[in-house]
Amino acid sequence: MVSETTATAEDTESQPTELPETALETARHQLNQAASIIDVDPNVVERLNYPAAVHEVTIPLERDDGTVEMYQGFRAQHDSVRGPYKGGLRYHPEVSREECIGLSMWMTWKCAVMDIPFGGAKGGIVVDPKDLSDAETERLTRRFANEIRNIIGPMTDIPAPDMGTGAQTMAWIMDAYSVQEAETTPGVVTGKPPVIGGSKGREEAPGRSVAIISREVLEYYDYPLEDATVAVQGFGSVGANAARLLDDWGATVVAVSDVNGAAYDPGGLDTRAIPSHDEEPEAVTTYADETIGNEAVFELDVDLLVPAAVGNVITEDNVADIQADLVVEGANGPTTFTADSILDERGVHVIPDILANAGGVTVSYFEWLQDINRRAWSRERVNEELETEMLAAWDAVRQEVETHDVSWRDGAYIVALSRIAEAHESRGLWP
Repeated sequence: MVSETTATAEDTESQPTELPETALETARHQLNQAASIIDVDPNVVERLNYPAAVHEVTIPLERDDGTVEMYQGFRAQHDSVRGPYKGGLRYHPEVSREECIGLSMWMTWKCAVMDIPFGGAKGGIVVDPKDLSDAETERLTRRFANEIRNIIGPMTDIPAPDMGTGAQTMAWIMDAYSVQEAETTPGVVTGKPPVIGGSKGREEAPGRSVAIISREVLEYYDYPLEDATVAVQGFGSVGANAARLLDDWGATVVAVSDVNGAAYDPGGLDTRAIPSHDEEPEAVTTYADETIGNEAVFELDVDLLVPAAVGNVITEDNVADIQADLVVEGANGPTTFTADSILDERGVHVIPDILANAGGVTVSYFEWLQDINRRAWSRERVNEELETEMLAAWDAVRQEVETHDVSWRDGAYIVALSRIAEAHESRGLWP
């Protein structure tokens, strides 16, 4: 059963100061900060502070032992003024309504920064996927797909993989949706296996875009790539692909980490000799000659730090330990609003997630186009098109940073907010 709620004034109530800053609070802070810099209709800003709808579902799952357990699922749809909703689905114990709203807002900005004709959405199930067998995961996914079937679709809302989900998850959702629609509908999700309409290069795309933007920001601030030192927190798909590309391009990657700690070598790691989380979960430290703790990664005196694991890892509590000159966000929301402000005051340049890791949604857009046109692209074309789009977005943000003398985050939000506001003003408010 599906319950639909629209945003209420309750969404704006601040949390007690002793609680961690939520994704929603951070997203709203960032939106209103950007709105204060440029001339934008305050009525549009007011609308963008709220999601269009939040769908909450209860999912029964028959476990392998015959017992039935109930799980909670969400799909937040933020804004669709520029096109269908777009965003990931995550399976994680800490999925919540607020988190989904905040992440859906970031997806709206990300699509606008990249000038992609999508709006923002996000969703997930409150579950630890490690606790499920493969068969249980499939049953949970198919039932979830059925519960949200009426609010997703290739022209409505297009899910994609996120934490705890992947290509197989998207294949199950596509199949469940297609069976109910009585026709094969590959465009209902992105991030599928290429054999059923997925795009080559999709899985590596967020990490590739992080590497591209890292290369550009290092060059912008006169750090020769071949002399640059890099630390990557999180060696999953995003972190591993970013680290390996930067390594290939000549940078010295001195540390990569997973939940157990970090492999460290001041002379540079062989990043391709260390398995990513997808290749061998939680194995980074077993392949290291020298290891350091997770928090020590943030304290390394490197040119570039890439937080690429989860949100809220750079906070008011540890921001003073950051020694890097540049931060490129590989994860969604790794830096809280307070920590971001402190880094800005210190002159540490932070390149925001809505630009840096936007390769994922960009290649998802390419996948959607391929599905609609029933024509697959080569990996070479995907990577070339991604490079072109990332450089165009970089240039757009750079121009705003230089014009307004603002941070990179504010510059990215100015680009996004300007495009979204123009679309809202053109479409108007019905009725």
